[in-house]
Amino acid sequence: MGKRIRSPWAWVPSLYFAEGIPYVVVMTVSVIMYKRLGISNTDIALYTSWLYLPWVIKPFWSPFVDLFKTKRWWIIIMQLFIGAGLAGIGFTIPAPSFFQYTLVFFWLMAFSSATHDIAADGFYMLGLDEHKQAFFVGIRSTFYRMAMITGQGLLIILAGTLESKTGLTPIRFEILSSTDINPDRWKLTDKSFTAEEGDLKFIVDNQSQQISTAVLSADQAYKLESDVVKLNEANGFIEKELSNSTKTLTWWSKTVSIPLKTWLKEVLDKDTDVANVSSDNVGNIGVVGIRLSAPPAAGANVVLNLGRKSGDKNFKLIHGERLVFTEQNWHKNAWVLIQIDPKLNKESGAMFEGLSGNIPFAWSITFYVLSGMFILFFFYHRFILPRPGSDVTTSEGKNMFREFFSTFISFFKKDNLGPALAFFLLFRLGESQLVKLASPFLLDTREHSGLGLTTSEVGIIYGTIGIIFLTIGGILGGYLASIKGLKHWIWWMTIAINLPNLVYVYLSYATPSDFLVIASCVAVEQFGYGFGFTAYMLFMILFAEGKSKTAHFAICTGLMALGMMVPGMISGWLQEIIGYRNFFIWVIICTLPGFFVIRFLKIDPQFGIKKAE
Repeated sequence: MGKRIRSPWAWVPSLYFAEGIPYVVVMTVSVIMYKRLGISNTDIALYTSWLYLPWVIKPFWSPFVDLFKTKRWWIIIMQLFIGAGLAGIGFTIPAPSFFQYTLVFFWLMAFSSATHDIAADGFYMLGLDEHKQAFFVGIRSTFYRMAMITGQGLLIILAGTLESKTGLTPIRFEILSSTDINPDRWKLTDKSFTAEEGDLKFIVDNQSQQISTAVLSADQAYKLESDVVKLNEANGFIEKELSNSTKTLTWWSKTVSIPLKTWLKEVLDKDTDVANVSSDNVGNIGVVGIRLSAPPAAGANVVLNLGRKSGDKNFKLIHGERLVFTEQNWHKNAWVLIQIDPKLNKESGAMFEGLSGNIPFAWSITFYVLSGMFILFFFYHRFILPRPGSDVTTSEGKNMFREFFSTFISFFKKDNLGPALAFFLLFRLGESQLVKLASPFLLDTREHSGLGLTTSEVGIIYGTIGIIFLTIGGILGGYLASIKGLKHWIWWMTIAINLPNLVYVYLSYATPSDFLVIASCVAVEQFGYGFGFTAYMLFMILFAEGKSKTAHFAICTGLMALGMMVPGMISGWLQEIIGYRNFFIWVIICTLPGFFVIRFLKIDPQFGIKKAE
């Protein structure tokens, strides 16, 4: 009997959906997850940028995929490894040292995903003839995009829904300013309360509190804040911060990091809390006490995340953003400080909200779902993928390595190499930093100069609206390039990929609370990125043209990943020093090299134009 012929519809869509999921999880979902789990922007940007490395060095180990086993074997085994990596992340999220453990599994998944990309793209060419390759190129791109929507949208929405459904009933309290009352005098009592019957809930000592608009002296404000911090630390509601004198400073910290940080703070003054303005008088402060009605389950912690939900932006939460309630402190008040701007001289108000969803549990479940998906992919492709006769192990290892190094050297002998390398590394210099901090900016509380969106809202913005406009921009860019060519459109595409980044400057200054306004700004930026990225892809294709265009294109993609990895590593550290506003201005400055390098590129005026049949 002859071999059964598998329809490409049975495996091409699922294969490229499986290719897209781990990439978006490593590059995007990891950033949002770590932000929700309380990791600093510095660490998020640094360590998730390192995860680009497998794609940077992918061209160097692609010969091993040909040398050992078949591409079909690599696809199936890598899907099993990816599933194991996803399960490992879900399992270690609740662990005390979850950051280190999850990063290990992210690394496993990143290397497995990059290897899977090599094998899948090679298998696509082996499993289909030239006609079907052309026919299914749009199908594979569509399902890769669907993977982006699933990862950046549906999975984030799932995690956000689980976050909101697994905690206690949210609490809200209103803070009002008044010109008719005398300045408050606070008495911070450390008394204990008894347990109450009924469901576990949070109790706020004053659901609606008024603060006098009369100003305080800076000394009074500092003393109150210091007393509250010490009391919350003593009762275990917040972690005690180590002073610099108790930290072990490395050579890098002492000679480079700290001096540079100090200089940047002097040059670019970071947005400060209202309590820290350089004035003899500061805005008045209100004190709110929050406790649990009864002890939590044995060994369990209840984490309350507070922020301004709505109302006047002149009201700012200056202490108590994240409070941890345990068996030992549930019966005491955790103190929260709300301060009004000293320039506020009228009656106004703001509503504050506290959420206590089980964030580790929500993200663990999300990664278990992903793991189960890849176990299904493993079994499905184990039986459905065809077995092309040309998919065989390469036995001539020495010849392969000789050919590989010859091909690699020939890449660096290409004409116009210097401008091309500058283009690959600098064209997205601004975008490489923006992409690491865009989601943290949307998630950060307004007290930390963010927009205070929920996890689900970020999933809707980036995973649905953002992806739709990104795709429209990419399609339009490809269509226009096919009419007048890359050389005609490259300036406009450079403007498109860079200029819309200004929406984040606007968002950081205006801090709008309207969801549609925020979503519209992100849609503009994503449309511009999709349109402008067309120039990057087309120039990679142009530069890779020649005898070894497949290998040379792979080297181009490695350089592309390197251009995203290195700037992204320092972006979080820089943002935490200079604040979101100055950081987004810095991103705009970093777009200038992209405009400069395209002046020196050699582009055939006819390249990209659709040829007559």
